[in-house]
Order: sequence, then C-alpha cells, then structure tokens
Amino acid sequence: MPFVRAYEPRWIILENVSGMRRWHGFPELMEELSEHYHLRTQLLDASDFGVPQSRKRLFIIGDRLKKPTKVVGEMSTVNARTILDAPDSWTARPAFEGHLSPNTLERIERGMSELGERHDFLVVYYSSDRAGGWQPLDRPIRTLTTVDRFGLVRWVEGTPTFRMLQVSELRKAMGYPDAAKLIRGSRRDKVKLLGNGVCPPVMEAVVRSLTT
Repeated sequence: MPFVRAYEPRWIILENVSGMRRWHGFPELMEELSEHYHLRTQLLDASDFGVPQSRKRLFIIGDRLKKPTKVVGEMSTVNARTILDAPDSWTARPAFEGHLSPNTLERIERGMSELGERHDFLVVYYSSDRAGGWQPLDRPIRTLTTVDRFGLVRWVEGTPTFRMLQVSELRKAMGYPDAAKLIRGSRRDKVKLLGNGVCPPVMEAVVRSLTT
C-alpha cells in the first residue's frame, strides 16, 4: 500500500495465497483500494495457463479508469512429465537402499501399489500431504513450496530409483522460460525463490487483460 499511495499507478496487481481472504486485514485493504480503483478479485490456477503445476493463487486486480476484465485461462493442461530432465542428467539411487525415511518409503510403496511396477511417479518428500503422498506424472505437479518437496521415483533396469527434483525442473514447473535467470545463491535459495514466485504465463495473462 505505501507504493500505491506514493505513486498512484493506474493499474495494480496483488498476488497471494487464497487464504489471504481470511486475513483479518483483508476487508480494510479492499476498502482502501476500492476508494481509488475498480477492482476484480480472482482465484487463478496456473495449470489453466499452460503451466505444468496446479497452483491456485488469489489475484487482486485494479484499474483506476474501468472495471478490469475477467482473466481467462484457455491453455491445454500440461503434465508433470514435461518438466523432467533427461534420465541421465542427474544421479539417482535405488529407493530401497536404506537412505530414505520410513515415511518416504511408505509413500513410494503406496505409489507402486497403485500404479504397478515400472511406472515412474512423484513422491511428496517433505511436509504433510493429504493426497496419499505421491502423484502420477500424467497431470500437473502439485503446488511447489519454498522447500524441496518432490522426489522422482524412476524405474531403471527393473529397480525403482529415487532423486529429488532439481532446480532446472522446478523452473519448468513454474513456467519460466529457459532464458530466465535466477539470483545467485545456494540450492535452498533458488528453491525458496521459485516457491515464492508468480508463474510468468499467469502474470502475462493478467497484465494483458489490463492493457488490451
């Protein structure tokens, strides 16, 4: 808000998690913005904009001159398999070699039980998960966070192997073009930056809705 008050731009875009609407200051924020802007509030899912990730975020879109038009995603769904680097790009270890926690192994076993052998899939490595702790590759990856969250189970010569998804794959999961650069820093810094980011195709669609 300090920037909005100081510069009085014609257009504003605020993005946050959907739970922002339950924040105690949300009504006050909307009231203040509505004094100067015509507002549209939308919950947008990145997977509707050609991003291989199910990522729902709240957008508050404002225009001083007119009501913003509805932002519509019309891209085909892109699945998680498209973000994976070539099989020989990264080192993976046999999943049942003794280096993974019991919780992770349980999730791997659950995925293998559902899909059968020789089917690759993703496992939720970190944090709780209410969807079984794994997901197939034929749909968008679930929401990326600021910590390493997903591992890949890939079958190699009849053996299930495991590795974490890499920064290059997470970049693709956010919809960043190959030419985009991240700030320098550790892997943790880059994962955090991506998890806090806004998917470029979604922001492009929002900006286009205001300027055309």
